[in-house]
Amino acid sequence: MRKNRTEILYRELEKRILVLDGAMGTMLQKFNPQEADFRGEIFKNHRILLKGNNDLLSLNRPDIVKSVHRQYLEAGADIIETNSFNANKFSQKDYELDSYVYEIAKAAAEIAVECAEEFSLITPDKPRFVAGSVGPSGKTLSMSPDVNNPAYRDVTFDDAVAAYRPAIEGLIDGGVDIILFETIFDTLNAKAAAYAAMEVFEEKNIQLPIMFSGTISDAAGRLLTGQTVEAFLISISHVPNLLSIGLNCALGAEEMKPYIKEISEKTSALVSAHPNAGLPDNDGNYTQ
Repeated sequence: MRKNRTEILYRELEKRILVLDGAMGTMLQKFNPQEADFRGEIFKNHRILLKGNNDLLSLNRPDIVKSVHRQYLEAGADIIETNSFNANKFSQKDYELDSYVYEIAKAAAEIAVECAEEFSLITPDKPRFVAGSVGPSGKTLSMSPDVNNPAYRDVTFDDAVAAYRPAIEGLIDGGVDIILFETIFDTLNAKAAAYAAMEVFEEKNIQLPIMFSGTISDAAGRLLTGQTVEAFLISISHVPNLLSIGLNCALGAEEMKPYIKEISEKTSALVSAHPNAGLPDNDGNYTQ
């Protein structure tokens, strides 16, 4: 069944541009979830505050997450992303929930798959797909967090692989069609995540397409770690099962255009683009 889904995905991509959904966090916040929504029964007595940990809503308020997915599917999205951007051990450790990463990712995947299947039945000529979202975590492998010691790293490559693995396992067990590494600001982090995916693929005897999406941090067109778009592209082009390379977030659609063009001219992979609304003006308004 999984293999058939991948074949269908590639067939659709040969025929047309597929539309990816939009932001998850801001959509969830429109529901104004409170501390009790994040806690649910599972974390009712958790010792620290959990409000703002949006990934937990997949466990405790799946109705809210389903509503967001359905709104994007109704708007015409072909691919929806799981609510699992921060489902990694580094990010969840801030909430002392690093042992729940697998459960969070699996629940997020199951919710998205249910919604995608529901709409695929409604529009059989327009099948819908699920991309398992894997965010960058708050760690960086290429730069030191200590300005006084450039050689220092607070995590190793192996630490990063171990941090990403439970999420990837959960996403796969939950039924996603694609693994999406997004908002990449450090390519070495992305390599660790991809390495974790390769390990899990081998153990589960499964192969899923992989999407990479970087984020540009300044007008010079570089990732936070200083890498150019072309260098980013070259650094990940060797990864097996590569479906697409692109950019998300960053500086807005207008500023992203030349870098998307550069990627499209320099890769044989498909190209993705999901920009944000740009940077706010002095009054906090977004003009794009």
